[in-house]
Amino acid sequence: MMRQYELLERVSAYKSDVDENLLNKAYVYAMQKHGSQKRANGDPYFSHPLEVAAILTDLRLDEATIAVALLHDTIEDTDATRKEIDGLFGEDIGSLVEGLTKLKRIDLVSKEAQQGENLRRLLLAVADDVRVLLVKLADRLHNMRTLHFVPKEKRGRISQETMDIYAPLAGRMGIQDIREELEHLSFMHLNPEAFETITKRLNDLHEKNFDLISSIEMELRLKLLDHNISARVSSREKRPYSVFRKMERRAMSFEQLSDIFGFRIIVDTTEDCYRALGIAHTTWSTVPGRFKDYISTPKGNGYQSIHTTVVGPSNQRVELQIRTADMNAVAEHGIAAHTLYKDVSNGEAPATGHPLDRDGSVYGWLRSTIALLAEGDNPDDFLEHTKLELFLDQVFCFTPKGRLIALPRGATPIDFAYAVHTKLGDSCVGCKINGRIMPVVTELHNGDEVDIIRAEGQVPPTAWESVAVTGKARTAIRRATKKAVQDQYSGVGNTMLERAFERAGKSYSEEILKSGLQRLARKTIEEVLADVGRGDLISSDVVKAVYPDYQDERITQNPKPVASEGWFGLKDAAGIIFKMPGRKKQRQKTNASAIPIRGHSANQSVRFAPDGGAVPGDRIVGIMTPGKGITIYPIQSPALQKFEGQSDEWLDVRWDIDENNHDRFPARVMVTAINEPGTLAKIAELVARNDGNIHSLEMLSTAPDFTKMQIDLEVWDLKHLNRLIREIRGLKIISKVERVNG
Repeated sequence: MMRQYELLERVSAYKSDVDENLLNKAYVYAMQKHGSQKRANGDPYFSHPLEVAAILTDLRLDEATIAVALLHDTIEDTDATRKEIDGLFGEDIGSLVEGLTKLKRIDLVSKEAQQGENLRRLLLAVADDVRVLLVKLADRLHNMRTLHFVPKEKRGRISQETMDIYAPLAGRMGIQDIREELEHLSFMHLNPEAFETITKRLNDLHEKNFDLISSIEMELRLKLLDHNISARVSSREKRPYSVFRKMERRAMSFEQLSDIFGFRIIVDTTEDCYRALGIAHTTWSTVPGRFKDYISTPKGNGYQSIHTTVVGPSNQRVELQIRTADMNAVAEHGIAAHTLYKDVSNGEAPATGHPLDRDGSVYGWLRSTIALLAEGDNPDDFLEHTKLELFLDQVFCFTPKGRLIALPRGATPIDFAYAVHTKLGDSCVGCKINGRIMPVVTELHNGDEVDIIRAEGQVPPTAWESVAVTGKARTAIRRATKKAVQDQYSGVGNTMLERAFERAGKSYSEEILKSGLQRLARKTIEEVLADVGRGDLISSDVVKAVYPDYQDERITQNPKPVASEGWFGLKDAAGIIFKMPGRKKQRQKTNASAIPIRGHSANQSVRFAPDGGAVPGDRIVGIMTPGKGITIYPIQSPALQKFEGQSDEWLDVRWDIDENNHDRFPARVMVTAINEPGTLAKIAELVARNDGNIHSLEMLSTAPDFTKMQIDLEVWDLKHLNRLIREIRGLKIISKVERVNG
């Protein structure tokens, strides 16, 4: 266990004016509070906060952060209080310690919800002071280093959470050393067989190529010295998880990997970076498509470097990373490499001179991620969206005015539009990429110029949610489509309430409706209208909420059977009689000779699928049933699933309709309509006006506000059917209408 003086020496090695009194006091206080507590491996518990502090000294953090690391478990695991810590160490340190403590005090139902809520609280705490994140990452790293002492059944869950959240979060904040070690330790527990196999292969390869690696390092160093460039050249080797991930992602074998070994060139100035690049490219042949300039266009986490691959000494493919010492510090330690974390709480922009401070930096990502919290997503949704933001490599695209937009690899113009502005994404109908009109699902590449085509009143299709890559785009699409659906139901709900209040003889207006919001447990009028339109709220209940003395005098009468064969009649308010099949027996059209179909012999009986039928224009398939002939199904019919694997019964059939055909064809639709006098008459009148025919109609369910009915129509073809559905959907009394395929 590290001694008190050793901790002071570690901090004073990079900070000459260290506050020794603060560190000594925190060391003694934490050791006394943890007392005789033990860890799972039998070590004194105080060894854990001490090791967390040691990890943070490797990141060269200030003594206040080191003190927080020493104290971070005192409130949670001892009798220490926030007030006591404030008195001894100040409110700043007390606030950080309490923030870390709150992250642990969560008890939710599901592991996913718990993980999501933990991440939510962590990011909110980080928004106030990023030192919370640095201590939390160091805490998790030491716990992972000692995970083999934890019961086996817990290791997988802890490792998976580390791989899902903490490792990519460290990478997103640019702390690559911690990210790589967290991935390494998690991989070791999650997939021990692959870990051992790849580790052995890497060790064997290292021994085999040791002399070659040394000679390449020497040749690179001498070549740069010949051009008066002083450089440190070192080799690096991919870690087992990085190798495994690349093999899995690209379906490659170990032998096919060409970049297991790479070389890092550290020079004095940015100018030297480009000079070194020119020397490498003029000395050796370059590998096409393997050049990236992250100096002129840094990554979102502040990473800067030049990447290139050449066919170098001994005809080996050599991957080079060229950067300055300052860039290397940021590459390894990310946000901890400079003083960004000191300026977050007071809102001042850090004066590091980095091209991405402040809007393009890690804080830009952090602010946009925290903005998701304001959208009211549940923990599971927030976890999903944030994972999308964490697991990314980036591409850099431009607006027509030259603004740089950083996006995850695999992003589309949909993500680009929402990254620029939510309103731009919501109104997007198309795009131009590098001046050419392209689909909005096109994958973007580095340097693309994207011009979004807009249309006012546009609502993003629901399907875009599965196409979008960024959490911001997915959240906005979900919110916009939800609002569009709410607006649709609000119109129906408003019509229903107008008629309900009129029927009750009561006045109706938005102001009057406001008085009943509290009784209805709704926040807004729009929410009430949508819930009424959706059927989640009965219109008479709304009337009662506004006028508590109102009594609904409507009497609902169930239709009575009028024939022994299962048929009954229902009389509409307009005086029209509709015949509807009862539940016990339904009539089917069985005239096989009237169906003009190609693909079967004339002596086989043919009939339509019993539930839903098929119409000309549908893609159809025939199913041969021994003793029953051929049944025609539309290709989208769910009933075809039961015939999968029975290829002998499937027949290739198609329509054979001439221009003089006078036959109608069966189609079924499901309609949800307002339950009021005249509803059936309006539907029937519309069908007749559009040259359709109602073959049968069945009332599936009736509620005070809604009636759900199944209508079997007879139509000429698919175009005719779609027109009928569109016309029915346009009626104010209709909440929903859709075709049914049995």
